[in-house]
Amino acid sequence: MSNELIEFVLVSVALLAIGIYGLSVKRNAIRLLFSIEIIVNAANLNLVAFGRFIPNSAGQTFALFSIAIAAAEVAVGLGLIIVAYRMYKNIDIADFKSLKG
Repeated sequence: MSNELIEFVLVSVALLAIGIYGLSVKRNAIRLLFSIEIIVNAANLNLVAFGRFIPNSAGQTFALFSIAIAAAEVAVGLGLIIVAYRMYKNIDIADFKSLKG
């Protein structure tokens, strides 16, 4: 039982590493959004795995809330990317430094 949990955690760590690599290297706004989603999926995998292997845990419930929040985050993020593309005709993050709020 604990061997399966370790496998889930290792996959989650690999997803987290891929997401952090994507956040640190990529400069495209859509790729950054995908990297954030990979990190959220790594957290969801951990929640579901621990919810399965630990009795009386609410891991699946937290994972469902996290998926709903991630869907809202994607909608807002894509909306911001579309507005930025309409303004700058580019979605490179380096070009957005001139934005002032």
